[in-house]
Amino acid sequence: MKEIMLKQNGSNKLLMKKNFVVFTPLLGAITFPLIVPITISRFGINYGIISALFISSLWFIAMLRTSEMPH
Repeated sequence: MKEIMLKQNGSNKLLMKKNFVVFTPLLGAITFPLIVPITISRFGINYGIISALFISSLWFIAMLRTSEMPH
């Protein structure tokens, strides 16, 4: 019984990781062009640049963490 639970938990974690890998580029490509212009129009160019740097840095880190390199 424990082996079945362990197999299910392992497959759930793998599925969750695969979904995260799939949606990381999509989320970054959607959030960046939406949030930066809204920030610029509401708060000014300085905050727009800061938000662009922050979002692009987080996106870059997430893309590096989820990259799959051949062994």
